[in-house]
Amino acid sequence: MPRHRTLPILALAALLPTGLAGCLAPPPDLEGIGFRDARYREAQSMRDWRACRDEGMALDREAGQAATPARYLAAARVLEGCESRLGPEAAALAPEERMRAYAVAVQARLKGGDPVGARAGLERFRAAFPDRDLYFDDGTSFLDTLEAVLAVGAGARSPGGSANVTGTVSGELQRLARWRRG
Repeated sequence: MPRHRTLPILALAALLPTGLAGCLAPPPDLEGIGFRDARYREAQSMRDWRACRDEGMALDREAGQAATPARYLAAARVLEGCESRLGPEAAALAPEERMRAYAVAVQARLKGGDPVGARAGLERFRAAFPDRDLYFDDGTSFLDTLEAVLAVGAGARSPGGSANVTGTVSGELQRLARWRRG
């Protein structure tokens, strides 16, 4: 066989496997679609959650102005629903925001006269955000304060000095405990 015919055949034989491999691999721009789709779902889920949270916070503000238990309970239901509808794709996003909204829901249950619902909400808060707490402006603990209020409301003794609650709350809880002992 003449030499000028074998050279193109050898070159073609060498390039054929690489050419076929290129046909079998996904195009580079399609590899990130799954990632982008997941990020889009996360972002959409958080937008929906924030819209729901804003509605619940508005109800809580209205409840504070009207001072009616039914409105507090409505705000609590809306805020709890926001968290329960948050999909698994966004469950790890914005934990501080979500903690604050859930804390408002627990407090709204308590202000609405539902200590059993507040206790259940507090337990869900702890399960959703293990080893995390919120702190009021004066540095006192949300978990300690609600735990103390709910404990005294259930007839337990007032918290000792180890609870991270304000002096005002501690004094009120001790006063309630004295009245109960009668």
